[in-house]
Amino acid sequence: MKLVIQIPCYNEEQALPVTLGALPDSIEGIDEIEILIINDGSTDKTVDVAKSLDVKSFVNMPHNCGLAKAFVAGLHKALEMGADIIVNTDADNQYCADDIEKLVKPILSGEADIVIGARPVTSIEHFSPLKKFLQKLGSSVMRLVSSTEVEDAPSGFRAFSRNAALQMNVFDNYTYTMETIIQAKAKGLILKSVPIRVNADLRKSKLVKNMFDYIVRSVFTMLRMFIIYRPFRFFAIIAGIFLLLGTILGLRFLYYYIFTSGSGHIQSLILSAILIITGVQIAVIAVMSELFSINRKLLEDIQRRLKDLK
Repeated sequence: MKLVIQIPCYNEEQALPVTLGALPDSIEGIDEIEILIINDGSTDKTVDVAKSLDVKSFVNMPHNCGLAKAFVAGLHKALEMGADIIVNTDADNQYCADDIEKLVKPILSGEADIVIGARPVTSIEHFSPLKKFLQKLGSSVMRLVSSTEVEDAPSGFRAFSRNAALQMNVFDNYTYTMETIIQAKAKGLILKSVPIRVNADLRKSKLVKNMFDYIVRSVFTMLRMFIIYRPFRFFAIIAGIFLLLGTILGLRFLYYYIFTSGSGHIQSLILSAILIITGVQIAVIAVMSELFSINRKLLEDIQRRLKDLK
């Protein structure tokens, strides 16, 4: 059983020695542990530092492509390396490396395909009250959207079985954390959260430059993934709203037409017709999007089989 621990890095020459030094040398149930550095266009001595610390495996991105692209490149490389389990952790030593064993245990026992480390958000000292609130709120919304019980959706400390890694496709250029949760649930993979510890803050986040930008990007990512993986539900809800409003206005017109003078309120009839026609059109889009979704699933199944043959 081989474990690959992948670490996306962008100018991490200062923090990387601490992170690598904390990684476990052995884990019960794991025969081999290998470290993979994804160099996301670093301009400092990140690669040299990693090599000096005995890291043998690297993915070198052509330039700074962003966390999501680096994460996917790492998964592909880890699979090529023969990984049975892949653990993703941050280069800033945010997560307690000793808890990697907690991440891989549910996969080893067959209880989960993906395990996400849940940080004690409310007790993290370097998180502001606003950030703690938004982290909790974001995870709650993600649980609602994805129909999962993930406690800490933005956490990047997670483990993937080989089967799960083969099925991951990340479309977002910003982050992979929320997208992979929605995607995993849609693919029938089993997700599990385990409590993990965090270390002292070594540096400020490179992903969250300002809270407003992070919230906007996260909302659009969740909406986009919901449309991609739950298209029928998304468009059916919108169609239902239009049809309901159109029906209410139509009934209002009929009420006044039957029980009053029988004239007037023609505006309600016109608006009712517009809303119902629009609702029907969106319902057709819902059906078509579901057909496209089925086609996408078939293509992804073919993709997974091809990856597994390599």
